[in-house]
Amino acid sequence: IRTTSIYKSYKNLEVLKGIDIHIKPSEIVSIVGASGAGKSTLLQIIGSLDKADKGEVFINDININSLNEKNLSELRNKHIGFIFQFHHLLPEFTAIENVIIPAMIAKRTKKEMYERAGELLNLFNLSDRINHKPSQLSGGEQQRVAVARALINNPSVILADEPSGNLDSTSAKELHELFFILRKKFNLTFVIVTHNEKFADMADRK
Repeated sequence: IRTTSIYKSYKNLEVLKGIDIHIKPSEIVSIVGASGAGKSTLLQIIGSLDKADKGEVFINDININSLNEKNLSELRNKHIGFIFQFHHLLPEFTAIENVIIPAMIAKRTKKEMYERAGELLNLFNLSDRINHKPSQLSGGEQQRVAVARALINNPSVILADEPSGNLDSTSAKELHELFFILRKKFNLTFVIVTHNEKFADMADRK
């Protein structure tokens, strides 16, 4: 991931003032700072969910500014996994149905989707919960389902915005450790916005 001179303002408030970042493959980088400093804004610009006023973003050497909406959506779906503070699971769907949604968008076969989702949920010790709806899962379990959903299309980059901000300390610790296991297993690059100093310090760079 590479950004050059990223600027972003909201009306008269300049939030990002020329941000240059270079993140290597399989690196875990934490972004810390005061509330309102622009951490989430930067993450959303890297993930193509928001546009910078000025500057460029490259993912796997692709300048995302040069892509049309269709190609941008494809890049996002295939290369980037998102994890947010609130899991954003759909309440009417089971755990496994929630996990396969990005794979359905990518038009993968039903067999392939369910196999991959089952493998991920098993990896996260959720194999006995695959047919449970979000309301039947604990906060930590819901967030692990959200992580599985982020991984379903084998992305190279995971962008996480306060991923443990809504969890108790035990669940948060388990989630933090899980990220390092996933990095090792899948060579994933993580960019994590967090207020958790302990977690931030575990990263390769802050």
